Amino acid sequence: MSTQVMNNTNVKAGTKIRTIVQVGMLAAIAVVLMLFEIPLPFAPSFYEIDFSEVPVMIGTFAMGPLAGAAIELVKILLNFFINGTTTAGVGEVANFLIGCALVVPAGIIYRRKRTRKGAIIGMAAGTVFMTLLGCVLNAYVLLPTYAAAFQLPIDSLVAMGTAVNGSITDLFTFVAFAVAPFNILKGVLVSLIVFLIYKKISPVFRMNH
Repeated sequence: MSTQVMNNTNVKAGTKIRTIVQVGMLAAIAVVLMLFEIPLPFAPSFYEIDFSEVPVMIGTFAMGPLAGAAIELVKILLNFFINGTTTAGVGEVANFLIGCALVVPAGIIYRRKRTRKGAIIGMAAGTVFMTLLGCVLNAYVLLPTYAAAFQLPIDSLVAMGTAVNGSITDLFTFVAFAVAPFNILKGVLVSLIVFLIYKKISPVFRMNH
């Protein structure tokens, strides 16, 4: 084996190790950020915004969409093992899919166009995709699962929404006036934070833009 080949092998091995470490580090930061939840005036108390997607999005921009999905997965698994679940894992799977719906499209678009405009377009596309998927998953998976887990009829969850938002009268309006605004707001806030800080911290990932 030539010195050149050995050097290339060592570089690839080092890159893989560095990527694994960064994925773990960003996932751990995300788990900590999940602890800080902000209630919203237009949605019931079980919808609270956290900023755990910020380190996930940063990792996605720095290392690519697959790495972003990996960070999201490790985040969900760490939180599952630390805090457990009230939905037999269904909520965690849905949250993983919703998180990936935000960061993966953003990462794909940014990888093709590594500019500020590319980042904005990517995060906007991710926000739209996350909102659409979030509405579908909440209507057909999450809300029915929560209702079953706590032995409540869906109408009881809808009533919790009605109590804080008079526009909510059924499952459809719950999704339209609570779930959709929740995801749009989360996507916009996460995107804004990432947009403001990414260039300042990207050298940590040895990225040359």
